[in-house]
Amino acid sequence: MAAEKITGIDILVKVNTGTEETPEWTTVGGQRNATLNLSSTGVDVTSKDNYGWADEIVGVNSWGIEFNGLYVESDEAYEALETAFMNRELIQVQLAMPSGKTYAGKGRLTLSIAGPYDAEATVSGSITGAGALTITP
Repeated sequence: MAAEKITGIDILVKVNTGTEETPEWTTVGGQRNATLNLSSTGVDVTSKDNYGWADEIVGVNSWGIEFNGLYVESDEAYEALETAFMNRELIQVQLAMPSGKTYAGKGRLTLSIAGPYDAEATVSGSITGAGALTITP
């Protein structure tokens, strides 16, 4: 049986606009793109026993979410992102898949707003994970 394929339009970035104890996941309005980045560092364990070949073991894992889209100034989720940034706080974020699977965690935010004279205003952001990423099926 072939694996079910999905389209990117169904993958959403959501932020917690509730409390940590009772999260309310609100979709960031105006989204166009969302990317989940997963990476790990390598720890060099090369020795002479490797006969000239490099050897590594997995070190520290890290994650991040990048997104961009139309700038919707009155969007509740965008306001939560902006508030977290201005208050120097981590933001709770999740990437929601159409199956219901989510990738969630807290992270540090970077935002950019672009307002070209001949096109729509856009926003782009990245969240750098601070701690573990949780995956719920």
